[in-house]
Amino acid sequence: MIIGLGSDLCSIERIQQSLDRFGARFVARVFTATEHAKAERRTLTRAATYAKRFAAKEAFAKAVGTGFREGVFLRDIGVVNLASGQPTLALTGGAKARLDAITPEGHAAHVHLTMTDDHPWAQAFVIIEARPI
Repeated sequence: MIIGLGSDLCSIERIQQSLDRFGARFVARVFTATEHAKAERRTLTRAATYAKRFAAKEAFAKAVGTGFREGVFLRDIGVVNLASGQPTLALTGGAKARLDAITPEGHAAHVHLTMTDDHPWAQAFVIIEARPI
């Protein structure tokens, strides 16, 4: 069963402005080390890579119903890739706690993530599925 759904549309240019203005401080406050490493390897699409990940964080916060409140922080939500290359989320801290809280007893949460970009926009959708154990 679906227990959460979220989407977000993010301006790549707005992320580029934040990178230009705040640099490493912005990256350290918002992104995980894994996300930072991936974006920095993509020199031609660096801002778009960050923007997609920012959109994924926003989409997750909407899917769990809290936004960035109740202990859910941007750095608690990290985009990672499975061995197949498929993106998903690695959750820690308040984000993991919130996901655990909305997952029905006897079920395990499975996060589906899709991201795309077409300059000047980046977009992400998150579906949280509860699967019987």
